[in-house]
Amino acid sequence: MYFTSLPDHTNPGFDESAHFNKFQRHNIVFNAISNKSHCDRHVGCLSIKTVSGGEEWYGIGKRRLAVRPGQLLILNNDQEYSCRIDTAGQVRVQSVFFRRDFASAVFHDAICKEETLLDNPFDQPSRSLEFFQALDHIDPLLDKDMKGLMNALDENGYDSDMVDERLFFLLQHLIRMYKTEANYTSRVNAIKLSTKTEIFKRLCLARDLLHSSFMDKPDLSAISHAACLSTPQLIRQFKSVFNTTPHQYLVSLRLSHAARLLQHTATPVHEITWKCGFEDTSAFCRAFKTVYGMAPLQYRAPC
Repeated sequence: MYFTSLPDHTNPGFDESAHFNKFQRHNIVFNAISNKSHCDRHVGCLSIKTVSGGEEWYGIGKRRLAVRPGQLLILNNDQEYSCRIDTAGQVRVQSVFFRRDFASAVFHDAICKEETLLDNPFDQPSRSLEFFQALDHIDPLLDKDMKGLMNALDENGYDSDMVDERLFFLLQHLIRMYKTEANYTSRVNAIKLSTKTEIFKRLCLARDLLHSSFMDKPDLSAISHAACLSTPQLIRQFKSVFNTTPHQYLVSLRLSHAARLLQHTATPVHEITWKCGFEDTSAFCRAFKTVYGMAPLQYRAPC
């Protein structure tokens, strides 16, 4: 199923039960533009959340995550969450929901030996991969396949076989991401796997906080408190896993957001400075030139 508008959960005639039932029976793709939308409680299937403009906020338990261009959020089966768009500008939401049995079959194919698949080609696997529900960067191949899916749907309309084939390759990307997460977990300085996994989850909480509030001034103590890690442990483990410190990661987020604003908007440099959380324009320009090799105005794409 393909939707180019978001459902209005506040509409008196909206049948929420029928709406959520669709996610149990179909693969669903959203490619919609909105500036105001919200759902206070959604329980869906494995899904990818992205935006190609603006930002959308998600609530998962006590966490609040902002999905912005260049980022994605993966949510697992049966995860309860809220989502909200409330902005002066337009937000293009691009989300894919994978039907449970469809995703399980793809994961089963990926982890089983060919001999096993030959002996039991029509097994109905129930196992699905469990992802760390954290913000991540969209790699170029995944971004290309997402855009290819949306373009194909816009140009040719919905065809279930075409969509299923393209979703198969999207799930292949998720499998690679799952393996990357396992590699990150192995870098945690701990002996027990359960301890490694728990620390990595908490590091993801810290990283998500940086992603969602980089324009503010999140300090180490606040990040440590949110992640339930001491400040020394946070710095040490963050460096071990992500090969950078929390502060260095924060600066890189601010600069990459500034680079997107320079390339895709006409926002003045002094406004970009405060929008990206820098103290003053001179400090921003020095930091930008150190990383990108040129001043912000030189980097800006010609109009």
